[in-house]
Amino acid sequence: MADNKRMINTAACLIIGDEVLGGKTVDTNSAWFAKYCFSLGINLKRVEVIADDEGEIIEATQRMSKNYDFVVTSGGIGPTHDDITYQSIAKGFGLPLVLHEVALEKMKALSKPRKNDPDFSWDVDSPQRTARLRMVELPWNKNKSDEEQIFFSADDLWVPISIVNGNIHILPGIPRLFEKMLTGLKPSLLPRLTDPEGKGVHRILFSTPLPESGVAGYLTELSGKVEGKGVKVGSYPRWGKSRNTVTLVGRDVEFMESLVPEVEQGVKGRRIKVEGEDDDEGSDQDK
Repeated sequence: MADNKRMINTAACLIIGDEVLGGKTVDTNSAWFAKYCFSLGINLKRVEVIADDEGEIIEATQRMSKNYDFVVTSGGIGPTHDDITYQSIAKGFGLPLVLHEVALEKMKALSKPRKNDPDFSWDVDSPQRTARLRMVELPWNKNKSDEEQIFFSADDLWVPISIVNGNIHILPGIPRLFEKMLTGLKPSLLPRLTDPEGKGVHRILFSTPLPESGVAGYLTELSGKVEGKGVKVGSYPRWGKSRNTVTLVGRDVEFMESLVPEVEQGVKGRRIKVEGEDDDEGSDQDK
């Protein structure tokens, strides 16, 4: 079993949902999570999108839990028949699903009445009640404490973050909830980051009028020079725009700042704060 007190260096994100694969819904959670990890200095190593399929969910979560320190899943925890994330992950780790009483009480207190279901009652057994209870039937390890397996990220949210095998964090697919819940989780992650102050990594942007082919040689040389310092060099063509982007990403801020004059000269461009801020300068280049 994983230890949810271990240090966090790497992360993976698993997007679960037929609607994403079918083009009905656009996934924005993985992009938001990438920025979240970057800001904390966590190395996001993998993002996958899979179907609402028990075998797929089991295989992916077992593999990710083994390979990465911090795993987040998004989607498949609603009240309908195809919301099978909880039950699949429970099966994958040999755990039962248990009705979590605290989560249930929070759901009762915070759930708003629905206009299309005015006669609903928590005291009367009904298909609607059964469906809602599914959302607080969580994978449960009797050998772990409550705080190791469930986290409530905000006082005004009843939806819990269910934590399985110490490092799998099960979240909803609704972007507003996904973002709010991970934001609430952040303080509990900070003491476990390999970057102890949680300052994350540093990114420097450069704008260049040259096409990728025009900077490729210099950037190859630069990459070899800075790799030993943990700095990555990136080149990003911007289709239809007059200028392309070059980046330096790393933790050694002082060293990276010392490279700025050299890189500006090497790419015949200049440092910028926001990509595209100088698009009005120059003419379109072949990308």
